[in-house]
Amino acid sequence: MTDATPMLTIAGMAAVTYLTRAAGLFITNRVRITPRTEAFLSAIPGAVLVSIIAPAAFTQGPAEAGAALGTLAVVARTKNLPLSMAVGIALVWALRQIL
Repeated sequence: MTDATPMLTIAGMAAVTYLTRAAGLFITNRVRITPRTEAFLSAIPGAVLVSIIAPAAFTQGPAEAGAALGTLAVVARTKNLPLSMAVGIALVWALRQIL
């Protein structure tokens, strides 16, 4: 007999994914979207991105932390994402050569 654990795990993850999406649609159809709610919802993608990148950037070493701070400074000043990415890549390379 084969082990059913992988199939049950996949089915469980699919069910949880479906339920979270369905619950989100159910809730958003019943909640009045105010300007405050809209501001909250528009801030979520940035918060998720920072929560993924910051721990990795600040636990890898000084070169990565410096590059993250430099990238943040460029994006804050210029609001230019491609330029910020290029600066971040160049900074991490340069700082790894120095440090």
